Amino acid sequence: MSNSSSITQFLLLAFAETRKLQLLHFWLFLGIYLAALLGNGLIVTTVACDHHLHTPMYLLLLNLSLLDLGSISTTVPKAMANSLWDSRTISYAGCAAQVFFFFFLMSAEYFLLTVMAYDRYVAICKPLHYGTLLSSRACVHTAAAAWGSGFLYAVLHTANTFSLPLCQGNVVDQFFCEIPYILKLSCSNTYLREVGLIVVSACLAFGCFVFIVVSYVQIFRAVLRIPSEQGRHKAFSMCLPHLTGVSVFVSTALFSYLKPPSISSPSLDLVVAVLYPVVPPAVNPLIYSMRNQELKDGIRKGIRWKFFNSDPLPISRHE
Repeated sequence: MSNSSSITQFLLLAFAETRKLQLLHFWLFLGIYLAALLGNGLIVTTVACDHHLHTPMYLLLLNLSLLDLGSISTTVPKAMANSLWDSRTISYAGCAAQVFFFFFLMSAEYFLLTVMAYDRYVAICKPLHYGTLLSSRACVHTAAAAWGSGFLYAVLHTANTFSLPLCQGNVVDQFFCEIPYILKLSCSNTYLREVGLIVVSACLAFGCFVFIVVSYVQIFRAVLRIPSEQGRHKAFSMCLPHLTGVSVFVSTALFSYLKPPSISSPSLDLVVAVLYPVVPPAVNPLIYSMRNQELKDGIRKGIRWKFFNSDPLPISRHE
């Protein structure tokens, strides 16, 4: 038996024992990571440089891409390094940092998705009041609130988790440090306060989910009252990327945590382990750009300017 004062490092989940499979995992993670960096980096650069996209919807999307860049950078590089160097170790401080940044960025992203649902609700259900309810200042304040809430929750959970005595060894059954797996290492009679904090957080997360659902119920009711088919199609196109992004985020997280033990298997557990930390940051750029013509035009304009024009990037104006 060991306690937290004697633990200097943790052992993470090993993806494979054979060297070939370890290298395969390294190249697979590298491809996913580079795709996420490229996609989210293009969105951040395009929105930041194109003044035509300096609207609440795109500024919130910029914040979402920044959070995705941070969250995937918290977990995947360490997993790649472990696969490349045939290692499973992470230092105690590194594990605490990983817990903090992952919880900070993922919870902030969830809060931001809730704000984005409100943005879509106001844009479709109250378009005449959009400039008042979601001005640039209000957009900055709501985005800052999402970041600040995520930071506060991360500080509370990380401090609470790593103040617990760890009596069950140092093997973390996940490819990165995560609070539920750290709690499994704590003494059975000392982890209840962190569980209580998790329950409170779960209630808040459920409240955000209900807010998103109610917002979309109101949105769909408003869209169905639009007389023209073209108007309905345009309204649905505005909401579909965000609705898809929320669905991917929530479904992967729920499946990871609530997967029935009856369907557990080593291969499935491995897929689930990388599902929600990796999939949403990698696919969000595709989700939000595929059906958004303004964003695609801005990306193409930025690429053309970067490689084919040395003049300053022109400021876009409404047609």
